[in-house]
Amino acid sequence: MLQTRFAIAAVTLLALSATASAQLLPPPVKPQAAPRPTAPRAASCHNGASFDRFLTEVKQQAIAAGVSQRAISEASPYLVYDQGIVNRDRGQRVFGQLFTEFAGRMAATYRMQNGQQHIKQYAAAFARAEKEYGVPPAVIAAFWGLESDFGANMGNLPTLKSLVSLAYDCRRSEMFVGETIAALKVIDRGDLSPAEMIGSWAGELGQTQFLPTHYVNYAVDYDGDGRRDLLRSGPDVIGSTANYIANGLKWRRGEPWLEEIKVPANLPWEQTDLSVQQPRSKWAQLGVTYPDGRPLPNDNLAASVLLPMGRSGPAFMAYPNFAAYTEWNNSLIYSTTAGYLASRIAGAAPMRKPAQPVAQLPFNELKELQQLLVRAGFNVGKVDGVLGQQSRSAVKAMQIKYGLPADSWPTAELLARMRGGTAQAQPQAIVR
Repeated sequence: MLQTRFAIAAVTLLALSATASAQLLPPPVKPQAAPRPTAPRAASCHNGASFDRFLTEVKQQAIAAGVSQRAISEASPYLVYDQGIVNRDRGQRVFGQLFTEFAGRMAATYRMQNGQQHIKQYAAAFARAEKEYGVPPAVIAAFWGLESDFGANMGNLPTLKSLVSLAYDCRRSEMFVGETIAALKVIDRGDLSPAEMIGSWAGELGQTQFLPTHYVNYAVDYDGDGRRDLLRSGPDVIGSTANYIANGLKWRRGEPWLEEIKVPANLPWEQTDLSVQQPRSKWAQLGVTYPDGRPLPNDNLAASVLLPMGRSGPAFMAYPNFAAYTEWNNSLIYSTTAGYLASRIAGAAPMRKPAQPVAQLPFNELKELQQLLVRAGFNVGKVDGVLGQQSRSAVKAMQIKYGLPADSWPTAELLARMRGGTAQAQPQAIVR
C-alpha cells in the first residue's frame, strides 16, 4: 500500500500483544453516533474555511466522484472532527528497535503456527488466490498475522471520523480527502455500513488493514455473498490481499522474496544495499552461501544483499519481490520482518542468532549522528534518532568517505570520526 499509508499505520503494530489470540470473526462494533463536537480552529490550508464548510466541499467532491446522496446521508452522523486523532497522527513514533528484537516478537513461533493453521483452515481460498494471482499462501498469511493477528486486533475507532479529521488537518489533507471519498464509495456499493466501519486511528479497515482507496480498488468478494467484507470474511480477506499484492504491488509469480544467507567477512560491503542488484551467481562468486554453507544457485536471478543490522547481524538475500514488502510498509524493520515471517510460515528455519550482540548507538547519539549528517549536506528526513532509509544511505556514504566497512550501520567509530570534523559531502551521490 501507499508508503505514506503504512508509515502512519506502522505504530499500530507496536500495540499488538504477543499473547493475542487469533479470533477470526470478531463481531462488529456499532457505536452510537457521537454528538458533533465544537468545531476546531479553521485550518490555514483550507483558506480559513471552517470544518463544516470544508465538510460540505468534501461531500460535493464525493457526489462529483459518483457517490450517491443516500450514502452521504448515511455517513453524515459519523463525519465529525476529532482533535485527538490529529494529535495522535502528529505525535506518532516510528520503529526504533533492533530488527532482531522486533522480529523476535512479531514473527514469533505462535504467529508462524497460527499462519500455517489459517492456511489449512482456508485451503480452498488460498489455493484459488495463488492460482488467480500468483501470490503464495505464506505471503498473504504473514501480512494477515502482522496487521491484525488474523482479525483479533483491527482497531476500535470510527473510521469516518478518523479520515475526515485527518483530511481537515493540513499535513496530508489531499490524501485523506481522497480516502474519505473512497470510504463513502465502500458504503455506497454496500460492502460496509458507516457503523461497521471501525478500525485504526489512521483510517485503515479490515484484517489486513486496507485504506479505503485500496478497499475500493482491490477488495474482492471471495465467499460469494455479494459483499466485499474484509472485517469478517476470511475468504474475502485472502482474495483481496492477494489481489492487492499481485496487481497493486506487482508481485512476480513463482519467484522468491527473502532468504537468509551467510556472508563472508571480506564481502564488498558497499554493495550490500537494496539499490544494488546482482545475479545470484555473482553473489556466490563473492562467497555468499546459505546459512548451512550450501551454495547459492548458479543462475541470473537478480538479488540484493540486505543487512538490517549491518555486517554483524542477520543477512538476507532480497529478491525483486521484496519490493512489494517495502511498498506495503516503507519501514525496513517492518518489511524485513514481514518477509521473514512469510518465509517461516512457508517452512524456512529460524534465522541464526548473531555470533555476538550487535552494538546499537543509544537514541541521543543516533540523533547526534543525524545532526552531523545534516551538517555534512545530507537529507536524512526527520532528525528523530531513528535509523530510516535516508539515514542509512547517508551513513553508507560517510563510511565510504572514511574508509570504514560500508554496511549502512551507524557505529561509535563513525560518530567519533564525524565529531572530529565533518567535511561537506555530496548527497546527490547517494540518492536512492
